[in-house]
Amino acid sequence: MGSEAGTEPPRRVAIRDVAERAGVSKGAVSLAFNDRPGVSRATRDRIFAAARELGWSPHLSARSLSTSRVDTVGLAIALPARTPGLEPWSMEFVSGIASVLVERSCSLLPRLVRDVREEIAVQEAWWRGRQIGGSILVDLRDGDPRVPALRRLGLPAVVAGHPSLADGFTSVWTDDATAVTEAVRYLVALGHRRIARVDGAPGLGHTTIHEAAFGAAVRESGLGEGRTVATDFSGEEGARATRALPASVDRPTAILYDNDIMAVAGLSVAAEMGLPVPADVSLLAWDDSQLCQLTHPTLSAMSHDVFGHGARVLLTDLRGVAASARAVTPVGRVPPR
Repeated sequence: MGSEAGTEPPRRVAIRDVAERAGVSKGAVSLAFNDRPGVSRATRDRIFAAARELGWSPHLSARSLSTSRVDTVGLAIALPARTPGLEPWSMEFVSGIASVLVERSCSLLPRLVRDVREEIAVQEAWWRGRQIGGSILVDLRDGDPRVPALRRLGLPAVVAGHPSLADGFTSVWTDDATAVTEAVRYLVALGHRRIARVDGAPGLGHTTIHEAAFGAAVRESGLGEGRTVATDFSGEEGARATRALPASVDRPTAILYDNDIMAVAGLSVAAEMGLPVPADVSLLAWDDSQLCQLTHPTLSAMSHDVFGHGARVLLTDLRGVAASARAVTPVGRVPPR
């Protein structure tokens, strides 16, 4: 990946730097960090202090020290509200990544973080400690601080998101705007004139793209602005949003959800409120995971190859310097209901 104009990425701290700072040999540093005999307690403490001052930690994969291959790829996912263990999109995406890494005899280093600031610190520690050869960035926001931070480090990365968010990093993305537009047109073709959308977390780049496409599509269809309720992607928030929509004066006859968990929660709420699906209200999910097939009735959904999307992220060259964005078009299927 390229560096900022007129600057060079800082040199990564190496074991020799720690040895020089502590006044010992590289072998002594290795002995200290591997808890081997041969260095005194005082020398060991001096080595550890030097490593802390320089921000260095030993590489966890000796093979990566002696080869130029990307043996380990980092992936940090921010929680609080979105729980990857329960969110089908995240599980499918990670499975797609893993499928490529297994073929290349590489590994994934996942990490749950609380926010972007913590992720930047984690990425820096991984890179300076030679724990990863590259990283994957997900859930980017407009002007995301992770992009310039990784560029300053010289850390190769691929963005799973729209090129407009990647700021020159290689990106792999799905054409979500077209998919949202197709969903609205499909619902209008079925006769719906009051269409609402249960949004994802505000500020995320893909949420902004969905919101803009939804607004444009409903206006194009002569339906005004359309109604959107912001959430955090959780089932609880999806249920809350669904309860609020039927209570409005102009109750929507169709609701488009930004993920499957919220759509399933919405289906349960509709049943509680005595609104048959699809007779009284049509529900449309986003990712078409297995959850959509396990409900009664089964949910209509926009079908995306999330597993393939994760695989394509790893088919890009993490160590390359090409900054060209790569477009991956979604299937965009909306099964008739």
